[in-house]
Amino acid sequence: MEEQPAYFVKSVEKAFDVLLAFTPDSPKLTVSQVAARADMTRASARRFLMTLADLGYVHAEGPNFELTARSLDIGRSFLANLSLPGVAEPHLKSLAAKLNETTSLCILDGADVVYIVCVPSPRLLSVSIRVGTRFPAWATSMGRVLLAALPEPELQSYLGSVELRRFTEHSIGSPDRLRAELEATRAKGWSMVSEELEEGLRGVAVPVRRGNEVVAAVNVSLQTHRASADDLEKTVIPRLQETARQIALDYSGRDEAAAAR
Repeated sequence: MEEQPAYFVKSVEKAFDVLLAFTPDSPKLTVSQVAARADMTRASARRFLMTLADLGYVHAEGPNFELTARSLDIGRSFLANLSLPGVAEPHLKSLAAKLNETTSLCILDGADVVYIVCVPSPRLLSVSIRVGTRFPAWATSMGRVLLAALPEPELQSYLGSVELRRFTEHSIGSPDRLRAELEATRAKGWSMVSEELEEGLRGVAVPVRRGNEVVAAVNVSLQTHRASADDLEKTVIPRLQETARQIALDYSGRDEAAAAR
């Protein structure tokens, strides 16, 4: 086990383990469930939960605990300072209305993509997507766009450590094939992933750039029966690229205006 630095406060790590035990699929948990997920004793889990309840971050209802709205405070400053979600959301809403499909904006965080804006389609997908949702980057069109933009040393490190899980029979099964897909994504400037995360679900994504830097990826998710891959390439991807361009222009414009003040 790797030794922690002298300044490391174990109780802070444990508190976040407790908070992160709650997920969109498991919003309500008992003390025993939190203890199992956070790898601690039931007595320790109870103390952390009661403390977090006193601070207003969780709420107890009978034997169950759940996060409160105050837990959003932890990430609110990050999203506010990022400013990109606010810039992107009107453009994504416009695209979603035109296509009648789900549109999203994602960033790369470690080995995952994280949704920072999501405009859902009226047609509900069985994959539940909301702000903060994470998926393995390799299994999504957004993730492949973002991975393709990594410097070679970072990409090499990623490919050497990534664990490829078979979500469906279509999922990529080897790092070599993934690298080939990423090289193709880099060359095309967009990615399409069909039924690798879930049967019947297809996603397309393009990068959002600020100067030469890829800062995010915009995506359209839809059911495979809605359009063929060829149709998406001809109709959806050009609109997605234009949306990414508009987001990039607005985002860079804000940065330049702020720098001029």
